Amino acid sequence: MLTTFTLWTKRHPAWSVLIALVLLFIGYRIVRPTPHDYEYISEVVTRGDVVRKVSASGKVRALNTIKVGAEVSGQITKVYVDFNSRVRAGQVLAEIDPTRVRARVEQSEAQVALARANLQQTVANVSRARSELEIQERDFARQKALADRGFVSKAGLDIAQSKLNSARNALQVALAQTQSGGAQIRQGNAELSSATLDLNRTVIIAPASGVIINKLVEPGTTVAASFQTPNLFEIAADTTKMQVEASVDEADIGQIREGQNVSFTVDSYPNDVFEAKVRQVRQAPVEAQNVVSYLVIIDVDNINGKLLPGMTANVEIITDVRTNVTRVPTNAMRFRPRVADRPKAAAEKPVSASSKKPVPSGTVFLVGDDPYRPTKKIIRTGLQGEEFTEVLSGIKAGDKVLVRTKSLKPKTEADEIADEDDNAAN
Repeated sequence: MLTTFTLWTKRHPAWSVLIALVLLFIGYRIVRPTPHDYEYISEVVTRGDVVRKVSASGKVRALNTIKVGAEVSGQITKVYVDFNSRVRAGQVLAEIDPTRVRARVEQSEAQVALARANLQQTVANVSRARSELEIQERDFARQKALADRGFVSKAGLDIAQSKLNSARNALQVALAQTQSGGAQIRQGNAELSSATLDLNRTVIIAPASGVIINKLVEPGTTVAASFQTPNLFEIAADTTKMQVEASVDEADIGQIREGQNVSFTVDSYPNDVFEAKVRQVRQAPVEAQNVVSYLVIIDVDNINGKLLPGMTANVEIITDVRTNVTRVPTNAMRFRPRVADRPKAAAEKPVSASSKKPVPSGTVFLVGDDPYRPTKKIIRTGLQGEEFTEVLSGIKAGDKVLVRTKSLKPKTEADEIADEDDNAAN
């Protein structure tokens, strides 16, 4: 058979060369390794700071906001301030029509004058009653002396006694009327004081210095203070000191303490980072759609005046810091290479029964001699932050850990559109 094949190749050399080339190509395709359509991206383990933060959002508020209201009803006749007006304590903000209140003051004054006139009349009645009482006492004394001598009958003495008693009663009535007149004067003075106070309150005065951040009335507005005090203005007493009321989820509130450092940004100044401190953690829960959160009050200086009441703050509260420690990117703790590239699972060491509590640990994959055969490492971890995690043992600074996979396939037009959408969404 070999002789026949040899004769055939001599007779057909071109076909022989073609068959040989085909066999060589098939052998090369079988022997050549299949190229990977992906690669692993790594980062270096470094030394530096690890920061743990709690993210939240909140509203910027004035540190001391005063609501100025009206205690009397009436129509607003004048308004002397506008939004953003700076006012000082005691400055007139607005006026309410005083006509009706002034009429009450005049009526109260008339009542006081009438009560005083009545008192004078009762005082005169007291004087007259005292004089009448003295006359009756002298008359009774004479009648009694005559009766003792037998010159006046018993009936005459009884008449004198009756007149004396009537004079005494009249004096008591006059004295009671005098006390009543004094009480009426005091009542009238109280009503006059109340009416005068209401008249003074028709002029709305700023209780403290600050900036008008809200104005709720205009000239011609009618305010009714019958059941509750209507608000007319809101004054931010000190705009150089502001506070952020941040809503922190119940899962993170246990990490928040008074005095912790805070950094936040607002949409109006995305490139500016504002520094602040936690002043108070309020214990009252706030529940919205079955989500429980707690209010954290954060103090911030507003010397430059950039922060305005009502701005939305994106808050990061620094709950813990480790300085100059070995750290690994937190992404490396979550990354896992493809199943085919992972090293074979080795038997894990049993956990000692004498250990009192588990040591925080994690798994990372180091770059090996073969870039597609990473080495698995179990490490002891400390503080875990959003970007980095503290490493206590297991790897050292300078090691390279895998953090993600990068595709080497050429992108289609649909993939490019999807990437553009992802970038826009981010």
